[in-house]
Amino acid sequence: MGKKRDGRGLSKTQQAARFLGVSVLAGAVLAGLALPAAGALGLTAKGTVEGFDEIPSDLKAPPLSERTIIQDANGTEIAKIYSRDRTVVDLKNMSPYVQKAIVAIEDARFYEHGAVDMKGILRAVNKNAQSGGVSQGASTLTQQYVKNVFIEEAGNDPDKVAQATQQTIGRKIKELKYAIQVEKELGKRKILQNYLNITFFGQQAYGVEAASQRYFSKSAKDLSLGESALLAGLVQSPTRYDPLNNRDEATRRRNTVLQRMADLKDITQAEADAAAKQPIKLAVSRPKSGCITATDGAGFFCDYVRNVFLNDKAFGKTAKARAKRWNQGGLTIRTTLDPQTQKSVQASIGGHVHSDDQVASAATIVEPGTGKILGMGQSRPYGFGKNETVLNLSVNHDMGGGAGYQPGSTFKPLVAAAALDQGMSPYQEYSSPYRMQYPSPVQTCDGEWQGHDSTQNENKSEVGPYAMKEATAKSVNTYFVQLISDMGICPAVKMIDKLGIERADGKPMQEVPSMTLGVQEMSPLTMAGAYAAFANNGTYCTPVAIASITDAAGKPMNVPQTDCKQAMSENTAKTINALLKGVVEDGTGKEAGLGGRDSAGKTGTSDSRYAAWFVGYTPNMAGAVWVGDPMHKRKMFNITIGGTFHEKVYGADTPGPIWRDAMNGALAGRPAPDLPTVQIDDPGDQPADDGKGKPAKGKGKPGKPGNHGNKPGGGWHLPGDILDRLKQHH
Repeated sequence: MGKKRDGRGLSKTQQAARFLGVSVLAGAVLAGLALPAAGALGLTAKGTVEGFDEIPSDLKAPPLSERTIIQDANGTEIAKIYSRDRTVVDLKNMSPYVQKAIVAIEDARFYEHGAVDMKGILRAVNKNAQSGGVSQGASTLTQQYVKNVFIEEAGNDPDKVAQATQQTIGRKIKELKYAIQVEKELGKRKILQNYLNITFFGQQAYGVEAASQRYFSKSAKDLSLGESALLAGLVQSPTRYDPLNNRDEATRRRNTVLQRMADLKDITQAEADAAAKQPIKLAVSRPKSGCITATDGAGFFCDYVRNVFLNDKAFGKTAKARAKRWNQGGLTIRTTLDPQTQKSVQASIGGHVHSDDQVASAATIVEPGTGKILGMGQSRPYGFGKNETVLNLSVNHDMGGGAGYQPGSTFKPLVAAAALDQGMSPYQEYSSPYRMQYPSPVQTCDGEWQGHDSTQNENKSEVGPYAMKEATAKSVNTYFVQLISDMGICPAVKMIDKLGIERADGKPMQEVPSMTLGVQEMSPLTMAGAYAAFANNGTYCTPVAIASITDAAGKPMNVPQTDCKQAMSENTAKTINALLKGVVEDGTGKEAGLGGRDSAGKTGTSDSRYAAWFVGYTPNMAGAVWVGDPMHKRKMFNITIGGTFHEKVYGADTPGPIWRDAMNGALAGRPAPDLPTVQIDDPGDQPADDGKGKPAKGKGKPGKPGNHGNKPGGGWHLPGDILDRLKQHH
């Protein structure tokens, strides 16, 4: 029968022998570190043996945290993100000089001893006794590596870091046991490689590759003798020997390393002397981490990518697991951001709204049919300075945004889509008075709404009757109030749910008739995604920002995919396209028209003009632009925006041109397909229904039951009680 490995299964003689070895070893190490004697700390034989045996024998080194690279859709870097700036490289990609330098100054007998260097310990004991303090340590490179593993595992938790570095018997014994294991399993070259990749070299640089880039802007494989000696000297005290802030100390330390290399015959004395005569020459690359470094105003998109990672269970089952994986880094994240679109979005916003204006602007463009976010920008730069912000004004609160902004009349087409999908004709006519109370009660999904609220149109001249096309082009409030009250709120709620519409603050949608006027706060990304469904034959695709991710080993990771579902019939989408083409051709959105390219869209302005919008699309792209005060305090009356004075701000005169210029630049050089539409005649020209579902010119009056031409046999009928209530407002 083989001998048991567990110390508690050994004989008393064997246990005594083991304890003696551990105690002598611990005592020697503690003496070398000038720590109190074992007895003074209560290190008994029983405690030492059992404590040593209970330490797990498998050192589970965590993956080294590295930088994450975020790229645009073409693979061009947008930003680097890291909790620790590190790039792991093989020993073959490190200069032989830096390998020899680190061994020479940190553990000259590295290739001669095992996990513990007894000669080194005795030398340290003698040296420290002579000096009366701790002038020399005794830890081997292997022990230092193990200690760094403990620190790496502690992450950014200050308590865990303190535990990983505390000078106690328990930690040193644990370090010793793991060092023995590491020596046995890895071998010297792998230990040296791991050490050079894990250790801290100051200036936020972890590992020799990051340090080489930081101080000399070159790869570690290209380090010269003098540069290698400088980096090796930093390890003992990165702050004291920092060449950026204490060049004299750094020079003396470098020369000490050079001389040590010469003494060990790693280099000749002549080589050491020549290198020591050279002044330190740095080519510093400043630390650049985080979305604040993103190019072309993509800091907010970068931050959105981070939030997608931290919130999506595709990257970890718990929030803690996802945060740990993000901080570990080493990822290459290819995003959906289109550089042409991003440049155009940012240029357009900057040309119309200044960063120091009283109000701000945000815009997002998505691709119909794929959900890809192609561009995302805003007028106030990403940062913490004056006129800067880290609040992403394009997205919902839980993804780094604010509470959202009332989209105003840009919400009306969503309600119109619900009505059309229920069978309403675009020729449906309502009295649409200048001012009216909301009809009450109105059906909701779970009951009915009752109230005495009232609304009015923008201008007193806006008095019906109107059909849907003209009401949409002129953005007639009372038409859409009558429409949702007639249809009921529930069809609208179900439609906006299928279009991915949710409040930016995360609260449930309020089932009230005023929702048709866009009084509940939304984000530009939400609105752009919904409008993209109109361009995509009624199919809504959830927005996505990440195209692919590979880890540090180049292995692909699963990423969330867009989810595309039919939200409305194709005919409904074509009808909305026809309605919204009218807005940019002859309605409130004429200033947003794209000339020779088919486009459609809708303006919107909130109550008291706290927000103004334009949301529009082509078959290629859908975009939403918002202008307003993120704090909801500045009303946009008598205000200068981008150097232009406005008595009143409308969705057409500021967001509209921003959308136009952004889309023109984004679409330059791309195909210009037509939007699929249905024919909707202007008021007075549209055909009536002959009662058999066929047009019959000159028969009937639009807006009456049986005259809608959208359903065979009559179309969409108004319940009698609704008609009675509507007659009160004619």
